[in-house]
Amino acid sequence: MKNKILIVMGSDSDFPVMEACVRTLIDFGIAYEVRVCSAHRTPDQAIELAKNAAGNGFGVIIAAAGLAAHLPGVLAACTTLPVIGVPIKSGALSGKDALYSIVQMPTGVPVATVAIDGAANAAILAAEILALQDDQLTGLLVAHKTKMAESVAARQARLEEKLNALL
Repeated sequence: MKNKILIVMGSDSDFPVMEACVRTLIDFGIAYEVRVCSAHRTPDQAIELAKNAAGNGFGVIIAAAGLAAHLPGVLAACTTLPVIGVPIKSGALSGKDALYSIVQMPTGVPVATVAIDGAANAAILAAEILALQDDQLTGLLVAHKTKMAESVAARQARLEEKLNALL
């Protein structure tokens, strides 16, 4: 089973955002590797990473990029694995250019795209993809959603306390 995640960043300067992705994968106990690779400066390396990812045991690729953000699309063009793009907030357009670049892929080369700087959601989406073949991971995701629901209930209780204090 291909149960590892390949995380590819256009630059090591993307790591402060992508750290949330790594931490989330650690929390779920999912194996991962992180690489820096540029669609523009090292295109041959990007193509080789994508072509060999499935053979190297990866089940999903998460690709982060800012500005022109071609990396997720280049990787998606060279593999049949799901690719999740994380647009990085940078430059004059604060990541909107990266978002549009990643989400506007041509027919036949899909890239699932999360919010600008949405690294944690990329990891959760990757976990959900892997969980299609992994019941233990499914259980962890169910527990994660339960924990989120419990935190909302706790927030409601705190709000009610504040409202009652006004009376």
